[in-house]
Amino acid sequence: MPDLLLELRSEEIPARMQRKAAGDLKKLLTDALVEAGLTYEGAREYWTPRRLTLDIRGLNTRSADVREDRKGPRTDANEKAIEGFLRGAGLTSIDQAHVHSDPKKGDFYVAHIVKPGRPAEEIIAEVMPGIIRNFPWGNPMRSGAASAKPGSLRWVRPLQSIVCLFGPEHEETQVIPFTVGDITASNITYGHRFHAPEAITVRRFADYIEKLEKAKVILDAERRKQIIAADAANIAFASGLELVEDEALLEEVSGLVEWPQVLMGSFEEDYLAIPSEIIRLTIKTNQKCFVTRRPGEETLSNKFILVANIEAKDGGKEIIHGNGKVVRARLSDAKHFWTRDQGNLPDLETLEASAAKFDLDLKKPLDQRMAKLDALNVTFHAKLGSQGERVQRIRTLAAELAKVTGADAALVDRAVVLAKADLRTEAVGEFPELQGIMGRKYAVLQGEDASVAAAIEDHWKPQGPSDRLPADAVGLTVALADKLDTLIGFWAIDEKPTGSKDPYALRRAALGVVRVLLERKVRLPLSTVVKDGDLLSFFHDRLKVYLRDLGARHDLIDAVLTPDADDLLMVARRVEALTAFVTSEEGLNLLAGTKRATQLLAAEEKKGTQVAAKVDPALLKLDAEKALFAAVTQASTEASAAIAGEDFRSAMEALSKLRGPVDQFFADVLVNDEDPAIRANRLALLGLIRAATGTVADFSKISG
Repeated sequence: MPDLLLELRSEEIPARMQRKAAGDLKKLLTDALVEAGLTYEGAREYWTPRRLTLDIRGLNTRSADVREDRKGPRTDANEKAIEGFLRGAGLTSIDQAHVHSDPKKGDFYVAHIVKPGRPAEEIIAEVMPGIIRNFPWGNPMRSGAASAKPGSLRWVRPLQSIVCLFGPEHEETQVIPFTVGDITASNITYGHRFHAPEAITVRRFADYIEKLEKAKVILDAERRKQIIAADAANIAFASGLELVEDEALLEEVSGLVEWPQVLMGSFEEDYLAIPSEIIRLTIKTNQKCFVTRRPGEETLSNKFILVANIEAKDGGKEIIHGNGKVVRARLSDAKHFWTRDQGNLPDLETLEASAAKFDLDLKKPLDQRMAKLDALNVTFHAKLGSQGERVQRIRTLAAELAKVTGADAALVDRAVVLAKADLRTEAVGEFPELQGIMGRKYAVLQGEDASVAAAIEDHWKPQGPSDRLPADAVGLTVALADKLDTLIGFWAIDEKPTGSKDPYALRRAALGVVRVLLERKVRLPLSTVVKDGDLLSFFHDRLKVYLRDLGARHDLIDAVLTPDADDLLMVARRVEALTAFVTSEEGLNLLAGTKRATQLLAAEEKKGTQVAAKVDPALLKLDAEKALFAAVTQASTEASAAIAGEDFRSAMEALSKLRGPVDQFFADVLVNDEDPAIRANRLALLGLIRAATGTVADFSKISG
């Protein structure tokens, strides 16, 4: 079966768009081929900065014939109806139709229409221009003289050539010469822009990829990544260093080069006085270079790794020199930011009111920045006020939370008022992703308590399911207050997540609260700070996700989680205990017995059968019901005591003693006795079972 090779070659595509674009191209074309009646064995996409390529194997040579039976009018219909049927079916005479009979509707005409399959080449040539013209680039551009004409081609960068070859693996292939704009598909491509700019004639994928490599183009992006990573690690190792790995940077750099050449540059060691985080971001952001360090050390070395796209005749000396000049200039700027952030602001006299509001010391640089943040009235959200107002809310909330977490209230307050201060530092202004990290460094420099400094960095954490939690009680208190204020505020202005949209990362904030409470074992009744029932329900949803990710069964979570449950740690402990219990033999047996009791009671309640308000011992006639009443009374007492001590396992063990009495009750006792009083009393006894087990979980929600 034949294969299809497609290449769309253009000016450099932004690295961040390449992987998605190649995937989009594969989906668009394969979907179009399948819709047109073709099948294929496999398809793989490739990309470089200058090309998107598809290799589709085992494509049908033509689409299958399609048969359609089109029902027409009755055989005794008027001439006009028959003429309309013939036109619609593409028939020239009624003799070409067939007569079918129906016992109820009589005889009627049917046209057996066969639409012959089409050659794959014809289908490809038909669908490709539309795919290219309507390709989902975010912001495509027009180029060339044709761009002035209406309907001219738009592409992310100017499209330069198209290769479209179709044919068997070991025979001659043919060009499918469709045209888009002023470009007609051919069998001609071009290699590396500088090393091999001449035209290359290709026949099929194996020939294409081999000739591209000779022309200094490595087509496979994953292979380019492997080359860069291995060469960078080896060059660093040869200098007694180790590469600081960065997967996002590796992905980006592999999208900037077609023929990766890895080199090492350096900068003056004086710049190592700048925090490593700033050095790394400066070099990464401005020059797309990797940094290195001594093995086992946290601080960086003065050597960096760059990736060029050409084999330089001088061994890369000029490339290294040019990159080094830019790196030094950017590090000089970074050093300037770092130094200025440790100095005094020029307008301290205007900050005194803000300093007094937050108990700030204007002799300290970070305090000055917080006062400046407040004095400038920097907006947090149009409906939620300024950053200063937000900090005041967090202070109030954190003071209450400190009573729960046991954190030092004074350290918590100090951490809160400084947590947002680095928003006004030049380092964070240049690199927003360093917020918190820089705050901690500046706090240490001005002599803050270690817990306060750590809390400034950690108040953002955790930012995901794998992110670490705050280091100590001060940090987790500030983190809780920050996230809860965010959630309470956005719920108050009705800015809740909807579907996949969550612009303020509120799901992440709620999950952060859940993780802190459960993993740091914090007993916080959320209803003391969360007054909105919808928000409590939102926390329940996040808790369910968290517990399911840990392996908890959804039915056990639902059995424990009531709408007003606000102590998430206790919910998690109940789920853990219930999970262990229901998988044991005694748990399974108790579950079966109690479910039978509660289901029977629920069915009678639904029918309106009278149920006594409480069990009357005088109406208990049989030994089995007397024994069950005694067992339920005893089990309820023991379970309640265990629950009061938060010993859920013992509570369930106490309830498990009901297994025998429940089984004996159903074996010996007819609940629906003819005497209404006895029946109502026995149903009340079943109600005691439901109430006793309900103190632990709603057993009716447990499957099995």
